[in-house]
Amino acid sequence: MSAKEKEFSSKYVYQGRGVNLRVDMVEKPGGKKTTREVVEHVDCVAVVVLDKQNNVLLVRQFRYAIGKFLLEVPAGGMEPEEEPFDCVRRELQEEIGYLPKKIIKLGGFYSIPGYGTEFLHCFLATDLVPSRLMAEDTDNIELIRVPLTQIPGLIAS
Repeated sequence: MSAKEKEFSSKYVYQGRGVNLRVDMVEKPGGKKTTREVVEHVDCVAVVVLDKQNNVLLVRQFRYAIGKFLLEVPAGGMEPEEEPFDCVRRELQEEIGYLPKKIIKLGGFYSIPGYGTEFLHCFLATDLVPSRLMAEDTDNIELIRVPLTQIPGLIAS
């Protein structure tokens, strides 16, 4: 299976601050025509942060799209022309108030490849030093320290 779908028309139906929605008309292998809806989103970083006490630093924040508070690793979208390592440094300072001295790239993946373009770069950050740089909207973010040994149970629940 090596044949790709061929786009023959494309139209933006929404262009916003964080996402664009594009509707493409494509021809599938075999000649059938169909519509593809594509969410364009900037690439992002997600960071597992470990402190010296072997705690994972997580953020608890409200996610409007699903109407719930979630416990997450610090993450965020990359600015235009920003490198992933620079985004890690910026996001950690903005979200949790720390700057990591050590950052290790763990890999990455397309988070929603069925309909989206976002690539998620995954990192491990350690050797933290306090930072004064904080985003203005962090009042809705709560920093939670979870012992590393408890993380498998959190994931399972």
